[in-house]
Amino acid sequence: MQEGISETLKDTLAEVTDLSRAAALLEWDQETYMPPGGVQSRAEQISTLLRLSHVRFTSEEVGRLLDQLEDDVAKLPFDSDEASLVRVTRRDYDEATKLPPDLISEIARAGSMAQPVWQKARREEDFSLFAPYLEKNVELNRRIADAIGYDDRPYDALINRSEPGMTTAQLEAIFAELKRAIVPLAADIARHADSVDDRVLYRGFDPDLQLAYALGLVKRLGYDLERGRQDLSTHPFSTAFGPGDVRITTRVSRDFFNECLFGSIHESGHAMYNQGMGQNIDRTPLWGGASPGVHESQSRFWENLVGRSLPFWRHFYPSLVATFPEPLRGVDEEAFYRAVNRSYPSLIRVEADEVTYNMHVLLRFELENEMLEGTLKVKDLPEAWNARFKSYLGLNVPNDREGALQDIHWSYVSFGIFPGYTIGNLISAQLMEKIRTEIPDLEAQIGKGQFAALLGWLRKNVHRHGRKFTPNELLERVTGKPLTAAPWIAYVQQKFGALYGLQAARH
Repeated sequence: MQEGISETLKDTLAEVTDLSRAAALLEWDQETYMPPGGVQSRAEQISTLLRLSHVRFTSEEVGRLLDQLEDDVAKLPFDSDEASLVRVTRRDYDEATKLPPDLISEIARAGSMAQPVWQKARREEDFSLFAPYLEKNVELNRRIADAIGYDDRPYDALINRSEPGMTTAQLEAIFAELKRAIVPLAADIARHADSVDDRVLYRGFDPDLQLAYALGLVKRLGYDLERGRQDLSTHPFSTAFGPGDVRITTRVSRDFFNECLFGSIHESGHAMYNQGMGQNIDRTPLWGGASPGVHESQSRFWENLVGRSLPFWRHFYPSLVATFPEPLRGVDEEAFYRAVNRSYPSLIRVEADEVTYNMHVLLRFELENEMLEGTLKVKDLPEAWNARFKSYLGLNVPNDREGALQDIHWSYVSFGIFPGYTIGNLISAQLMEKIRTEIPDLEAQIGKGQFAALLGWLRKNVHRHGRKFTPNELLERVTGKPLTAAPWIAYVQQKFGALYGLQAARH
């Protein structure tokens, strides 16, 4: 490999990464501490940084450097740092050069301007305030899809950006398989709804104590607070400015326990992924999650497969009772475990149980497609949302806040992201299936509050690689199989079948 050319490329990519991370830091500040009056200037600042990053990355110089290196790296192992850097940078470069700098600026500006309006519309439960901004974002998503190009449907261009190799048709097949499993399971659970009582979760938990307990717990899991911190935001998220600065946010409710603790565990799963990426790939396009779906697999893994397991609560429940003695009076660890796993249709995606969660994603996937293809007008979104929600989950949506305004995603230009949540669920179960064969005493370790071996396995097999591999390449390497829904379906049938005494548990 031509060393001088390689170092020149790395220097340029480091500058591009620094500009993008600076923009991400401004976005974090906007969602946590920025005063409301800063919206306009912040939109321009972020727009400028992302435009500069895009222009630098899509320069002819980067294209020439890639051309000069590709023959050399073809002789190297596929998973080597050098071959991976050129391969992934080429993929990103070919896509980015199709998007003009003015469009990048417009996307950044639109997102910064729409986000506070979304917050206001959500507070006032009035979708009409946000509708013009969403119309703009739909138009921008169409322009992105047209610029990138697609063979069949415009959503293909957007989903392939976030989940390389995935198509709309493949997603539809995955959701169809999940729906066939979820609908009868949810119906069985509904017939046995009285089997699980979750009233304990609404007894009133001191918010400050919740925040402190959650932070202590995620530290126990492996979230390094020397390289991270937790703050409050309207919508919980995780963001990273490099391996030494990986932050999470959460929200807290006195009257619903799950929101803060499981939100913190979820975001710490994202954060531990970022903290586990190798220094050797920092400040390059290799640093970051293999895809939003793979990233989501890490957050859902820790939140659900670990954090909602019975061994987990056998260990942590005594300390939880010591922190909240009054709300938890008379409730044993198994009753609490059952409470945090109660399955029932929910209005809010981030509060949905494991069984019904993917139906929330399906709804959003379908509505994004319809808005993008023009078969659904933005002004009609609340009505379509409410009708679909009633059909899929049997609930009447009482207001826009709990309906079409509940997610922050559409305030940014980010169509094609939601399917990653379901992909993440499937990957988490597929990884756990493999982990159990390599750490046979995993449940015993979790029951003792020991997570080093589990986190170490994820570091070795998933985290350190960053974006070296596409999702299916990563899964093939780690589990020997491409993405499959089978382990997740088996997991929820067994777990919830046992919780509710269903026939599914015996399959």
